[in-house]
Amino acid sequence: MNSNDFAKYLTDFLSSYLPRQKNVSKNTIYAYRDTFKLLLRYCQEQRGIKIERITLSSLNVELIKGFLNWLEDGRKCSISTRNQRLASIHSFFRYVQSEDPAGLYHFQQIISIPAKKTQQKVVDYLSPEVIQIILEQPNKTTAKGRRNLTLLSVLYDTGARVQELIDIKLCDIQLDFPPVIILSGKGNKTRRVPLMKNTTSLLQTYILENSLDEKWKNQYPLFTNNQRRKLTKEGVAYILKKYVVMAKSISPKVPERVYPHLLRHSKAMHLLQAGVNLIYIRDFLGHVDIKTTEIYAKADTETKRIAIENACPDIINGEMPDWNKDTKLLSWLSSLK
Repeated sequence: MNSNDFAKYLTDFLSSYLPRQKNVSKNTIYAYRDTFKLLLRYCQEQRGIKIERITLSSLNVELIKGFLNWLEDGRKCSISTRNQRLASIHSFFRYVQSEDPAGLYHFQQIISIPAKKTQQKVVDYLSPEVIQIILEQPNKTTAKGRRNLTLLSVLYDTGARVQELIDIKLCDIQLDFPPVIILSGKGNKTRRVPLMKNTTSLLQTYILENSLDEKWKNQYPLFTNNQRRKLTKEGVAYILKKYVVMAKSISPKVPERVYPHLLRHSKAMHLLQAGVNLIYIRDFLGHVDIKTTEIYAKADTETKRIAIENACPDIINGEMPDWNKDTKLLSWLSSLK
């Protein structure tokens, strides 16, 4: 291991291995990149190591563990974020060990750093009533209001991730029967998502109103900002927050914090409560593993309650006896010392 080995392997990892051999998406590469930006910052600011002096040998177990603790304690990151950063580091050193077997023991020490256990949170979601209240807030008499209504309707109806939403191009929309949107998800995987008739109608109106039905505009993004550029994640969050505040003033049922991914969770829960099979929901959401989709089944306590009540409706009597009239019980309680 020499003085510039880290720089060489990190460059190859981000610019060649991930995009060409692993064929991961740009967003995944950005996530790996951000991990190492933070690691370089930690080395420089917390350890006093100049970036040009960082080598593979200097990135030992002690330093990596210190970096993970700094993420939690110094930057107040969640355990989930900490584990995601560690997964990126693991992936890098798995790549390096195949390129430089001489440092195998050193690399495997880092790869053996375990993820931190965390309690899995129950999935939050919005009721159909709350979703409807939020979607009633955009002003349909203005072009921007109609765009925002279409955007939020597509976000909920397709169960799309925010990045998938802003990556939609006009060529990804097929409004002929049956209407579908092609979404590009994690790992550059695509899926065809069916559209409800109301969302289809909104899209048809939006496309015609903005003259987006020309063939030469096929590669244009579906939703753009005022500068006619593709929306950002922050832009979508801003639009949603604006209408959540308005909806909150109308109904106390609207929670204080509503973020774009919550609409994805809500769509999955509504499909489950409607009796849609988990396998179909998995494909609808673009999950690789059914275990990821099972979190919605675990969170659906209301469906469980109704099923249990239907199975055993009258076994337990809801009327409680008045213990004040039980003289034998009172006498026994009085005898206790």
